[in-house]
Amino acid sequence: MTALVTKALIKLPPLQLYRYKTISWPLKVPEAASDYYRLNLSTRSHSFMAASAVEEILPPHLNSTSEPPPVFDGTTRLYINGQCPFAQRAWITRNYKGLHDEIKLVPIDLQDRPSWYKEKVYPENKVPALEHNGKVIGESLDLVKYIDANFKGPALSPDDPAKQKFDEELIAYSDTFIKTVFSSFKGDPIKQAGAEFDYLEKALHKFDDGPFFLGQFSEVDVVYAPFVERVQIFLQAEWKYDITSGRPKLAKWIEEINKIDAYKPTKCDADQLVPLYRSRFSA
Repeated sequence: MTALVTKALIKLPPLQLYRYKTISWPLKVPEAASDYYRLNLSTRSHSFMAASAVEEILPPHLNSTSEPPPVFDGTTRLYINGQCPFAQRAWITRNYKGLHDEIKLVPIDLQDRPSWYKEKVYPENKVPALEHNGKVIGESLDLVKYIDANFKGPALSPDDPAKQKFDEELIAYSDTFIKTVFSSFKGDPIKQAGAEFDYLEKALHKFDDGPFFLGQFSEVDVVYAPFVERVQIFLQAEWKYDITSGRPKLAKWIEEINKIDAYKPTKCDADQLVPLYRSRFSA
């Protein structure tokens, strides 16, 4: 990831409040399951059901004047930024697994970072970072897998060997996708980035048991969604380029992603994103 791309991806004004409600289902959730979601243990299905309508408010972003939380006091904390796509990956994972009570969100103002964050929490001074069991884990791809493997809730990794192999392939390719597409904003994105959207379209034809990359919603969708979201917004606004044109599978994937309750409250603010990306990338 180039410094230019990384800086532009995260340099957005902090999102102060975000409210959302999960959907209600008529089925009763077993007491042993999460308060929010149930995993079908017989099939390890990725479907989820909400026990009741809930509302979560994203706390204010902490800045250089903010006091630190009582770090390493046994509370599991996910340090994020409300507009950072890398942090969004971990945020979606936390939401999808129904860990609203188990993992506390701690938003960090990346433009006015508190000194204690680097000194006491995460020396890399980036988000996302997870404070868990007396240690801190960073890097978004690692965190998606760590949260999925170490906490209860519906699985985001596949059991099927063929899907496992494709899962690894797509996640490994995600950095190339990000670099190519965002670098294209300095040139001819319709020509340069088009091949990347064709890659996604082809990948979405691999399995026919659902609209997502592995058929059912998985960690692959979590990894790509924050970046496709931003790319779609900016290319449409700046170049009038519709990334779904001629790509029906990609169009359906975006439609279905936007129905995922775990994803909805994490979406970026287009009104903030477009002028920022325009100033960073446009000729």
